[in-house]
This record gives sequence, structure tokens and C-alpha cells, in this order.
Amino acid sequence: MTRELHCLQYGKQEIQYEIVRRPRTTLEIAVEPDASVVIAAPEDATLDAIEAKLRKRAAWVTRQQRYFSQFLPRTPERRFVAGETHLYLGRQYRLKVVPHVQEGVKLIRGFIVVQTHRPTRPEVTRELVEAWYRDRAHIKFPERVEFCLGLFPDPEAFRPKGLIVRQIRQRWGSMSPAGRLLLNIRLVQAPIDTIDYVITHELCHLAEPHHGAAFYKLLEVVMPDWEKRKRHLEIVMS
Repeated sequence: MTRELHCLQYGKQEIQYEIVRRPRTTLEIAVEPDASVVIAAPEDATLDAIEAKLRKRAAWVTRQQRYFSQFLPRTPERRFVAGETHLYLGRQYRLKVVPHVQEGVKLIRGFIVVQTHRPTRPEVTRELVEAWYRDRAHIKFPERVEFCLGLFPDPEAFRPKGLIVRQIRQRWGSMSPAGRLLLNIRLVQAPIDTIDYVITHELCHLAEPHHGAAFYKLLEVVMPDWEKRKRHLEIVMS
């Protein structure tokens, strides 16, 4: 898989976009919640062909960017200092940094409590909190995958070959051609109903790899309120 950054002039506006080349036969254009444009393209697609398709969809792309822009600016960069709020499963928790001989993170009555023998160093607090998020994601995501599988008439037909949890720059999740489900660690900060939407969306790709009519028909059947959940995710995590 290769990635390329390009820019298309559309009237007075520039559309910056990223091409992600994969072993596929069709070209797909997506506008992400941060208003970035990502094009999944066949490995042999020419830049002229890609730009021609983007130009045809440019009006839709700019409409989507305007929609997402209403939720910007996004949450300020976290500083990982005491009193700051952080999300976990859609709820806001205040950060409490406590001097302690042992390092660890706990949820205690509305607080994310960080125990550390270096309480004055935000970079240490960041490392501890991010490690805690990673641990929680590895616990919560498999639970939600099992729940979401139960939404399908034949759950085993939609069981992914594996689950990978890591930081992803632009997407909440993806399904590899080999059937491995990839989820963004940050998704553990989102409400449960929106985590289930992302997982169910990706599980549908096991039957329908592309965002065509058949894909959305399947998604509608297993999760009729998916659009509401998608909007909730975009608002909460903006």
C-alpha cells in the first residue's frame, strides 16, 4: 500500500487530497471528519484518471467539507495536566495527577486518576494515560465486536480474521482484504453506540467491500439508525 499527497484546483478553491493505492479494481473518494479527502485507488490507476474522477465529484466533496467544518475547530490539543477533561466511552472525566511510588491509571468517581512518582511532568502523564487507553481499547473493542456480530443473521459469516488496535491518522477503522479489522485507539473515547456503528460498518465490508448500494442496504438492515450514530460520532469526537 502506498500513499501520495496531491492538490486539485476547483474554481477558486484548492482540494488537497491523499491517494492510498491498494490491490483493488475500483476508485473510492471519502471525506473524513477532519475534512481531509482520501482516495482509495487501484495500484495501476493514473493520476489523470484519479483527478478526472475527483473533478466529477468535486461539488460533493466541497459540500462534505463544509458540513464537517461546522464542527471545527476541534478539541484543543490535550496538555495532560490536572483538571483537564478527557473522554472515555463518551463521558467526560477530569484528570487527577497523584504522587505515588507506583505508576498507574484508574477511573474513580468521575476522575481519571494518574498515579506517578513524576507528577510534575505532563509528558509522563500523557504516556500513562495513552497506555491506559490502549489497554481499555484491547478490552472493550473485542466485547463490542461480539455484540455487533449478534446484529447479523449469520454472525460467523461476518467474523473478522483478526482485530488490530492502533493509532490511525484519519480513519476510525478499516477492514483489510484479508478480513482483519483495524480500529483506531481513539475510538475508545467515543460513546458505545458510535463504537458499535464503526465496527458494524467495517463488518459489512466483509460482504460488500465497496460503498455501493448493496453495502448501504446491508448496513441499513443490521443497523437502521446508523446515520444517527455516525452524526453522533462526528459531533462528540470533533
